[in-house]
Amino acid sequence: MRLLTKTLTLVAALAATVAIAADATDPTAKARQELMDTIGGGMKTLGEMAGDKVAFDAAAAAAAKDAIVAASAMIPDKFATEASDPASKALPKIWTEFDEFKEHGAKLNAAATALDVSSLDTLKAGIGAVGGACKECHTEYKGQ
Repeated sequence: MRLLTKTLTLVAALAATVAIAADATDPTAKARQELMDTIGGGMKTLGEMAGDKVAFDAAAAAAAKDAIVAASAMIPDKFATEASDPASKALPKIWTEFDEFKEHGAKLNAAATALDVSSLDTLKAGIGAVGGACKECHTEYKGQ
């Protein structure tokens, strides 16, 4: 139960970070932000369900999972071109360590793909892996 509480706190923090980010003006950076907003929105939906803040809704959980899976698969393409913008929190080392960065995206995609959202119990059991993949990448490649 303690691990679930920590995981849900992490999910909420990551979703809140996405929600308060300033909009980039550079089109490439803006497209990356929109991609991350999609992932953050899906995590917020799943985290609120897993944290018993909203009622579990299997269809909404599946839609959130599908959004995370689709968006995480697009990470390498959206970050392939280095772009700078004052509103972007992406660290330059993304492009000097691009292979490692792509591995983080693949890890998120694998965790989201494996997430079973068929019930509240399975969501709670698996959300930590998805949140952990988000946190690992943000710790390495996102300036706070």
